[in-house]
Formats: sequence, structure tokens, C-alpha cells
Amino acid sequence: MRIATIDRHRHEHLLAIALSWLAVGSTLLLTTLVPAHNALLGWAPLLWLSAAPLTLLLILEPGLPRALLTLRRARRH
Repeated sequence: MRIATIDRHRHEHLLAIALSWLAVGSTLLLTTLVPAHNALLGWAPLLWLSAAPLTLLLILEPGLPRALLTLRRARRH
């Protein structure tokens, strides 16, 4: 069984796409152009505009939350 590896360039490209997706989705949700919940779609807009790109970011960079917490703690002191 072969383990698939992603080269660094493709990894950075996927990371940029996920961050852009999250930024645009958050903007749409915060400006209420797309409601987080409606009768027709339920919670699907919230899922696809924020939860899906966050999940992709955590898959691509599993150490990201720990790095952000470390950075935040360093700024406090």
C-alpha cells in the first residue's frame, strides 16, 4: 500500500484556497447576505461557509490551533 504525499507547492495552494473560502464565507455570513439558517436549506449555509473550510484547515495543518494558542500566550506576556 502506497502512502500518498502532497508536495509543498500543492499544500500551500490548498491552504490558500481554504483560507480564502473561510474569509469569503465568514464575510457572507457576517453581512447576512447569506443567512446561517433558513427554512429551505436548514443549517447548510453555515456548514458550507464556515465548518467545511475550518475542517479542511485542520486536516491540512493539524498543528495550527496549538501554534495560534502559543502565539496568543506569547503576546499576553
